[in-house]
Amino acid sequence: MGGASNGEFSGKFLAAIEVGDVCSGIVAEVTPRGVSVTLDGFPARPLGFVGPLDLSWVRFSAAEVEVGGRITAEVTAIDLEQSRAWMSMAATENPELWAFLKSLRAGETLTGQIGSIESFGVFVALDEGPDHPVFPGVGFITMPQLSWRYFEAASDVVQVGQRVSCEFLQFDTTNGEARLSLRATQPDPFQTFAETTKVGQTLQGRVTKLVPFGAFVQVTDDIEGLVHLQELTWTPVEAPEVVVQVGDEITVVVTEIDREQRRLALSRRQASTALE
Repeated sequence: MGGASNGEFSGKFLAAIEVGDVCSGIVAEVTPRGVSVTLDGFPARPLGFVGPLDLSWVRFSAAEVEVGGRITAEVTAIDLEQSRAWMSMAATENPELWAFLKSLRAGETLTGQIGSIESFGVFVALDEGPDHPVFPGVGFITMPQLSWRYFEAASDVVQVGQRVSCEFLQFDTTNGEARLSLRATQPDPFQTFAETTKVGQTLQGRVTKLVPFGAFVQVTDDIEGLVHLQELTWTPVEAPEVVVQVGDEITVVVTEIDREQRRLALSRRQASTALE
């Protein structure tokens, strides 16, 4: 009975809190996963939680947050099902940065220059807004958002110091970043291809990669499709290299164009029938 009431009260308490509110409380527990906080106004149990990346960027360590100490943090998300308020100490220490990021709207264009190229993405120093206190740029582009085209490394697409215009996707509250897309500002070659190509059409292509389930074939400068293993030949084979090798020029038939998933399915065996 008491547990049910406690859960009901915690839900009402959290429902009155909004994302962006600044809350204070007492640290109840410190673990490698983060810091649990007993929020002011609800002493029954800890409802606040600060993840490792949302801790103070000055201390940047849960080990320096002590049980019993008071903290102030900004609410970044409310989870009523789990009765938890996700909070960020970094937000309250960098109010100018947070205010700038919260003012951005999805779809707007931001400009800046490439500040750093990493294996996991690219940092962008934006023309507007404050600098980031930890990273070499407030903007960040993940690898998939760099280009519609296939590339091996981010440096194949951009260079440090290069000026770019990107579309703002979302405010990453975990890292205090503006998630950006460079490819969103460019035409999607797959959609152009889909508008001019039909299922059943015969194309010429070059085998670019072999995988256990088939072969990838480049049919234009920007577009690759997959020939599944069973579509390579009328005679069943256990591996694609039995039939084709990387670099081979082959004839294929388009069997499916998925514009939403940007997937192209091809058939070599149907092409052999079409040519007879």
